[in-house]
Amino acid sequence: MRYRREDVVDRALGVLDAYGLADLTMRRLGAELGVQPSALYHHFATKQLLLAAVADEILARGPHTSRPDRWDDAVALACRDLRDAVLAYRDGAEVVATSSAFGLGAAAPYDDLVGALAAAGLDADLVPVAARTLLHFVLGHATDEQTHLQAGSAGAIEDDPRPDSDFAAGLGLVLDGIRLRAQDRSGIEKRPTRPGA
Repeated sequence: MRYRREDVVDRALGVLDAYGLADLTMRRLGAELGVQPSALYHHFATKQLLLAAVADEILARGPHTSRPDRWDDAVALACRDLRDAVLAYRDGAEVVATSSAFGLGAAAPYDDLVGALAAAGLDADLVPVAARTLLHFVLGHATDEQTHLQAGSAGAIEDDPRPDSDFAAGLGLVLDGIRLRAQDRSGIEKRPTRPGA
């Protein structure tokens, strides 16, 4: 049976969720589809390109809440949507973070954050820095949560699942820093010049 590219990505996402990233191999995926692993290279030249497509699918299946008008509310909502998307699949945060770092996929969250941050009043060169900082926080936090949960489930650690997440508090700290930097810039621009200065 011939499979379309979309079928391969869908099955890869199922394998990822069932077995984890370490066990998402071309051999296992081929077995799941009933084809030789070499047949998969017709759709994806490398495993990294397959993982990039999986990352994009994780993001596409995640929530896409309409953004509020205020830039900081829009950024916070984009970060929450990203977190929810990657936590929906086992090792989802690692897959998305890796694809983004390699520049092979998962670009949508960065683009979304840059768009929202454009209205913050930051220096233009700080907008991409702020977007990357937010991505590092969200994906790093989600990876930590997933790793802790999976280690507990596997019996590798005796720690109980964490009852509450400090994600919102951490995101608030990052946003406070961005707001402060934006206010500093707007204060400099609006400060009246002294005569003779």
